[in-house]
Amino acid sequence: MFNNNNDYLPMKNPLFTFEQIHIEVARNATDDFNLFHDKHKWLEITHNPFKGPIVLGFQLTTFLEYQMRLYREAQHEDQIIADKQLRYSNYQINFVNALRPRQDISLEIKKTLINTIPDLTLTNRVTIKSQGKTILLGYKKETQTPLFLADTELSHLPALASLPDKSFVMDGNFFLKRKRMHNGNVKNFLSGSLAEQSDYFDELTQMANYPEIFPCSLTSGVLLEKALLENHDFKSNPMVYTSHDISVDRWLVKRIKNNDKIYILVKQLPESKENTLNHTTILLRTYECFGLLENNEILFRMKLNLVPLEEIIKTLSGKKNVKASALAV
Repeated sequence: MFNNNNDYLPMKNPLFTFEQIHIEVARNATDDFNLFHDKHKWLEITHNPFKGPIVLGFQLTTFLEYQMRLYREAQHEDQIIADKQLRYSNYQINFVNALRPRQDISLEIKKTLINTIPDLTLTNRVTIKSQGKTILLGYKKETQTPLFLADTELSHLPALASLPDKSFVMDGNFFLKRKRMHNGNVKNFLSGSLAEQSDYFDELTQMANYPEIFPCSLTSGVLLEKALLENHDFKSNPMVYTSHDISVDRWLVKRIKNNDKIYILVKQLPESKENTLNHTTILLRTYECFGLLENNEILFRMKLNLVPLEEIIKTLSGKKNVKASALAV
């Protein structure tokens, strides 16, 4: 569906809605045990302002991935991506408000901008809203090279298969976690993200195409496991995402098969007064995350920003006009 400006409004009529079962399916498929999504344990979070479970951040991004796929096909831009070898799919996402189950959502995809300087790029501004409030906003971009963490050098990595799981590697800079791909988990995550799983999998024709965001989504569980090892208190000091910057190698995604291993590396950067939330005094906690295949090829690169929920609540109570873009986990 398009408006008079040729912007894509795929869900204007009808609206889409996440139910609690979608959250359950998505969190189970990705081993995400964050209390914010648990239909019982959300009550155990100190000063939880959300008044119930909320949708996963990567769940929303996968919903966006699927809708962008439909948009590209409708505009025949998938052919441009293939012909021009736009290898990288990039997501620049800012979370503005949390989304609860049974809240109708709408998505707007702005008309594609095609830039050729310095390199060919397809860009769309995207917005998800619910009940008059913005939930998510950002950009989806197609490029020949990754937009995020492109200069990170990982060629000196040892053979990751030989290293202990859940260990700190490369002089302790990275936390390593191995994950296996399972078609059943991917199908469930797609369905939990309001994406049509039959567009990716069909056993009768032996079609099995992995979506871009699913491998990335496993990073949330990895961060939680790291926090467990560090004795983090999930009830009194919960963390929330403020943004996701993601570059995915779509050529490598096409090579993923059932039971393949993905090696996820996460590194926490030092906190800095120059890296704050929305010009407040709240320090962002930034993680650089990578997903690698068996031969150390980089499947995805991500920069994730998080902040303590307590700091947001303090700032909002002290300054009523401050708006915190940090309400997804």
